[in-house]
Amino acid sequence: MFHCGKGALMVVVAQISDLHFNGTAEHRERVEGVLNYLNSTATNGHPLAALLVTGDLADVGLPSEYAEAARTMVTDIPTLTLLGNHDDRAAYTAERDGVPSTGPVNSALRLDDLLILALDSSIPGRSDGYLSDESLEWARTQIAAAGDDVDVLLSWHHPPVPIGLPLMDERRLNEPDRAAALITDHPNVVGLVTGHAHTPAASIFAGRPMIVAPGVSSTLNLPFEGADVVNHTQGPGIAFHVIDDHRLTSHFRVLSSW
Repeated sequence: MFHCGKGALMVVVAQISDLHFNGTAEHRERVEGVLNYLNSTATNGHPLAALLVTGDLADVGLPSEYAEAARTMVTDIPTLTLLGNHDDRAAYTAERDGVPSTGPVNSALRLDDLLILALDSSIPGRSDGYLSDESLEWARTQIAAAGDDVDVLLSWHHPPVPIGLPLMDERRLNEPDRAAALITDHPNVVGLVTGHAHTPAASIFAGRPMIVAPGVSSTLNLPFEGADVVNHTQGPGIAFHVIDDHRLTSHFRVLSSW
């Protein structure tokens, strides 16, 4: 957090998504390049308030992949991680907590004037998404406890609306109206950020900004970009979300070297 020119407090949250640790040097080096870039912000006078990792930390959910992630994801930036369709709840929680759990993995990070909620939209064994009643009620409780004056940034893995990428649109969040109700009931929600699609995108959901982060492990082609699924020309991507005066503004970076 830092003060902008008019003296207002501005919060900057970095978001990375779809890391897909799989034991290969290629994926690990892409993550390391992104982290080096993010960690360098601490030396330029504007340290990031938080780092949000929006799912698919692992490629197939193996314990070894989460162990690799834990060794690689070294940063002093407060970090919040949620799960995606490639993740395994039991393996992830065993690495994080030492005890495996198969329930939804929801977590929160409270900053001075911002509450970031990370909801688990994964469905074990499936690629599409769903927010359980348990997760939605947990989110409502967190927002109520923070109070109406605290801005809320929501996050989960699966975009709730089509974004023009058919491969991923077929695997988006199911029953999005349930999630929309959470947002419309809380005017202090400044926006929603997701992952899953391996392409940066911006849209609107429930009347608020909806941002999809670029992928770290790869970028997927849009239909008009070619027949290949993966765009091999793109480096790992980062989203920077600026929350200022109850408004969400997002910026994107793609690393040309890492």
